[in-house]
Amino acid sequence: MPEAIPTEIDLTRPSAARVYDYFLGGAHNFEIDRRLAEQIAAMTPHLPATMRAGREFLRRAVRVLLDAGIDQFLDIGSGIPTVGNVHEVAQAADPEARVVYVDIDPVAVAHSRELLAGNELTTVLHADLREPERILTEARALLDLGRPVGILLAGVVHFIPDADHPAELLATLRSAAAPGSHLVISHSTFEDQPQEMLDAQRLSARTDTEITLRSRAEITGFFGDWTLLEPGVVHMPLWRPDSPSDPDDRPERFGAFCGVARNDRPVLG
Repeated sequence: MPEAIPTEIDLTRPSAARVYDYFLGGAHNFEIDRRLAEQIAAMTPHLPATMRAGREFLRRAVRVLLDAGIDQFLDIGSGIPTVGNVHEVAQAADPEARVVYVDIDPVAVAHSRELLAGNELTTVLHADLREPERILTEARALLDLGRPVGILLAGVVHFIPDADHPAELLATLRSAAAPGSHLVISHSTFEDQPQEMLDAQRLSARTDTEITLRSRAEITGFFGDWTLLEPGVVHMPLWRPDSPSDPDDRPERFGAFCGVARNDRPVLG
């Protein structure tokens, strides 16, 4: 954990970011987070593998964006840093790559800032996806949004309830991105899920960030009119696996869809 825990952290409620960190094998969580994680894992024993599948998809997507010439990334809902974070993947390929991390959880932000101290090509914002204009304004201190950017929304949009109009929030982000930008989304779903998975997802209501499960069609809609890269919106293990033998024989069991889209609007002027 960071040396000083921010005073605004409520240690009486589990945090989704810290539960996620626990499932990824991290050390930045509290007993209350571990208890909830163990309850969820008892109902869905493969959930840690699901979390890892989400992180592996993000790494593959970042590599695809790097190959497309993207050298700056806006990672919203970045969580608590673990091995193989976006800046590590990006800067291993391009030492000049810039990354702005954004998270709502103060522990995630505090530890990220501690970890990234001295890395002048990264920064960490304490902000909520529900304030996209603020995120964009503060991100411009490091990123040039007049050039293509990779907007990463891995496992975060499902924390935005319908009442907060997630489609409008994402439209705001897309409208600020230059032609050639890419949008990466992974999102939990109720489609093809057993009842025990749905019950486990409902336990998220005990955290400050309850999950809203959505259909493949709803998730696809979040990409707007951007061009989906092949293979489209699919279960996470099926999105450009590193080798043909990698995909799970039951990819739907991971409970999430994912995709990557490109802004093909013509350059004006």
